[in-house]
Amino acid sequence: MRYVKWTLIALVALIVVAFFHYTLPSRDVVRIVGTEVKRQDVGRAPWFWASTDAGTATGDTRDVRFINAVWPNGNVRVYRNEDTNWGWPPYLKFDSGNLTAQAQELAGRDETTWVAVSHYGWRIKLLSIFPNAYRIREVSGPDVFLVPWFNIVFLGLLALGGWLIFRRLRRLKEEHIDPVADRIEDAADTVGAEFKERQSAWRNFWKRWFG
Repeated sequence: MRYVKWTLIALVALIVVAFFHYTLPSRDVVRIVGTEVKRQDVGRAPWFWASTDAGTATGDTRDVRFINAVWPNGNVRVYRNEDTNWGWPPYLKFDSGNLTAQAQELAGRDETTWVAVSHYGWRIKLLSIFPNAYRIREVSGPDVFLVPWFNIVFLGLLALGGWLIFRRLRRLKEEHIDPVADRIEDAADTVGAEFKERQSAWRNFWKRWFG
């Protein structure tokens, strides 16, 4: 049972870490090389795609904007460019068209233009899954260091909230649950002692009269 317990704990921890890794924002320093619009069938894995643009019809097959980029080492990087609207994750992105225009303008510059692309999600080639870009900001160069302040503050507050909840539950257990459990245990011990005493007296009675 101990192995089962720790396996379940590890599984829950893995799911939580994967959820936050997918949802929380990340930033890549890349060079924009172009944009395109492709027809995509999103019905096979809809949870990895955002909603359609605000004011347009919904459907499993739709046109999706993409932003093509290059890492400093020359490897390619592709982002989808979809509105999140009022859905999850709560990035409240309604300007995918403006982001495409900004990316096209940056793609027309020389090779010394580097940008920080803020996004969430994963790139899974096997499932044709792409991270969703929601902001582009020009930076000084490919070696710029970007501190993830939002993630640090958010995870810090989350850890603080979890610790406060743990302390509150522990105090609740010590003040209300443990005394009740102790009384139940004492009552069970008393009942058990009385039962054993009566059982012993009954056995002595039978031994005395019937051997």
